Amino acid sequence: MEVQKILVMTGGGDAPGLNAVIRAVVKRAVLGHDWEVVGSVESFNGVLDDPMRIVRLELSNVAGLLMRGGTILGTSNRGGPFESPVRRPDGTIETVDRSDELIRRLHRIGIDAVVSIGGDGSQRIAQALYEKGLPIVGVPKTIDNDLDATEMTFGFQTAVETATDAIDKLQTTAESHDRVMIVELMGRDAGWIALSAGIAGGADTILIPEIPFEVDHVAMHVKRRRKAGHHFSIIVVAEGAFPLGGTALTVKEREPGRPNPILGGVGRWLGDELEARGFPETRVCVLGHLQRGGVPAAMDRLLATRFGVAAVDLVAEGCFGEMVALRGDDIVSVPIRDAITRYRTIDRDHNLLRTGRGLGICFGDVVPRS
Repeated sequence: MEVQKILVMTGGGDAPGLNAVIRAVVKRAVLGHDWEVVGSVESFNGVLDDPMRIVRLELSNVAGLLMRGGTILGTSNRGGPFESPVRRPDGTIETVDRSDELIRRLHRIGIDAVVSIGGDGSQRIAQALYEKGLPIVGVPKTIDNDLDATEMTFGFQTAVETATDAIDKLQTTAESHDRVMIVELMGRDAGWIALSAGIAGGADTILIPEIPFEVDHVAMHVKRRRKAGHHFSIIVVAEGAFPLGGTALTVKEREPGRPNPILGGVGRWLGDELEARGFPETRVCVLGHLQRGGVPAAMDRLLATRFGVAAVDLVAEGCFGEMVALRGDDIVSVPIRDAITRYRTIDRDHNLLRTGRGLGICFGDVVPRS
C-alpha cells in the first residue's frame, strides 16, 4: 500500500504531551517520507461535521509544540463514529452509528491511514474501525496510566508532579491549623496517580480503587497519629476509590455518546464521615483538571515523541491495527485488541504498595501498627 496522506487525531481527555506526539508525527511523516499530514479537529467529530473541520499540518504548524500543553487539534470524549449524538424533534438525544459514513468521508479526502491518539475509549473505536477496513494505528494516551499493554503513558508523570506539588503545599497549611486535609485526585479504575503522588508527597493515608476502604480504619489511623503527637493528617484519595461494600461516587451518570459516568465526590463524602467521627477540622481539596494542564514534564515529552515517531513507522510498514507501547526501554507495537482487553491496575503485591505499607501509610483496609 502506497501512503501519501495521513490523518492524525486526539481523542478522550487532554493530557500533557499530546502536542509533542502531533509534532513527532508531522516531522517524521514529512521529513522521513514526504507525506502530507492533516488533523481532524475534536477527534473524529471533525470528519463527521458539515463542513468537515480538517486542518493541514506542516512543519511550520508544529514548531514550538514540544513544551506546550493541551492539543492544537482539540479533543472530545463525547460521541464518536459509533455513538454519534443526534437530537430528536422532541428534544431528546439518541445515538446513531456513523462509522461507515466516516470511512467514506476519509476515502473522499484521500486519507491513506489514520493515527489515533487516545485512551481505552479511543482505542476501542480504533479497533472497531480497523475491523471495518480502515488502516489505523494507535498511540496510547491516559494520565491515569491504566492501559495494560504499555508500561507507561505520557501525561502521567506530569500529573503526578502537579499532584505532588499540591500535596506539598497542603502540608504546611494542615500543620498550621492541625487539620485533616483530604486531596481528591484523578483515577477512575486505577490509583497510580494517587499512590505515586501520595508517597512522593508524604501522605499519611492513600485510598485507591483497587483497595476498598473502611472509614473507621482511616479515622483510627488519624487518632493514632494525634496520640503520637502528629496533629494533622494528609489523606490522598483517588476519585474512583470507594468504601468496602459500596461503589464509586458519580457527579453525572452516563449520557448518550459518553462511555463512562463522571466520577467525583468521594473526598467530600469522606470528609463528612470523618467529621461525624470527631474530626471537625477536616478540609477537602479536589485537584480536578489541574492535573491535566500545564507544561509536560521532560519524561512525558520524550515518551510522547518516541510514540509519535514509532506510530508513523508502523504506518510505513503497513502494520495497521497495532498500537505503540513502552516495554522496558523499548518502543514496541501490540495489537490494539490486546491493548483494550483489561486495565492496568495496581496489584496488591506491587512494590509501590509494599513501600507505602512499609512507611506506615494507611490504605483503609487495615490500621497500620503504631
